[in-house]
Amino acid sequence: MHQHTGPRLTASPVTLTLGLLTALWLFLASGCETTVGGGYNATTNPNQLNQAVIDKQPIKNVVIAHINIGAPSRNYIKKSESMVDGRIAAYLRANGYNILPQREFSQRWNNATLIYGDPVDPSTGRINTKTFIQIVQSVRDDMRDKTDVDGFVFTDLVEHDAVVAGGMNRIARFNGVSRKPSLKGPGDGVSADFDWTRPVSAVSLQVSVYNIDLEQAFAGLGGIDLTDAIDTRSGNGWVRRKDVLENENHIDEGIQLAFHPMIVMSNWPGQPPGE
Repeated sequence: MHQHTGPRLTASPVTLTLGLLTALWLFLASGCETTVGGGYNATTNPNQLNQAVIDKQPIKNVVIAHINIGAPSRNYIKKSESMVDGRIAAYLRANGYNILPQREFSQRWNNATLIYGDPVDPSTGRINTKTFIQIVQSVRDDMRDKTDVDGFVFTDLVEHDAVVAGGMNRIARFNGVSRKPSLKGPGDGVSADFDWTRPVSAVSLQVSVYNIDLEQAFAGLGGIDLTDAIDTRSGNGWVRRKDVLENENHIDEGIQLAFHPMIVMSNWPGQPPGE
């Protein structure tokens, strides 16, 4: 799920539909330990709000899709998807959105896969774009007829590389957040010959919102946390953390970043000082 293209909102309905798979992006930078509104962060993603789409048809009754727009998440991230979606639902609800039960989408999705087939190859994680679009359109058609849905929210937990900055602080900054690497293993220090140049794995929240016509209304990205820790046993590398996606404050910060300015984040860190 390492996507490296920039977010783009287009006008063609066909392109917009295909955008369910191809118009998504990941601005990767580096990542570390900051509270919400902790000051300017140059890695903050310039999320894109298509105001014309929203003005044409306001989005208020949304369903959060249980599937990724990109490749499926790895198991140690996938296990947290429902929890993160729950916090996203609470955030949207607190900001005036009506959240339809996720089963309204998932049951229709499962039924449609019986007709069109599973768009995800379980052995490679690759997505059959044609099948994916057929299923999404089928789900949309049925939900438009039988529910009051007017928007679809896709939420991907995207794993990517980040870089720890040099100097005394040793902080990784990525997609608007700052995170300090944690330690795993015996001891409480870092070896003097630790290889700080090796990238560390991190996870960010990627959000894409579509209206009932499957036109993209919003695309956003917010950093959450590092998924690796410093391996004090080997003394010179990274190892996966056991507590991945357990820090609720970090998750909530990522949600706020990913939905700005669709939902304005107070003290948004993408505004340079003096501007």
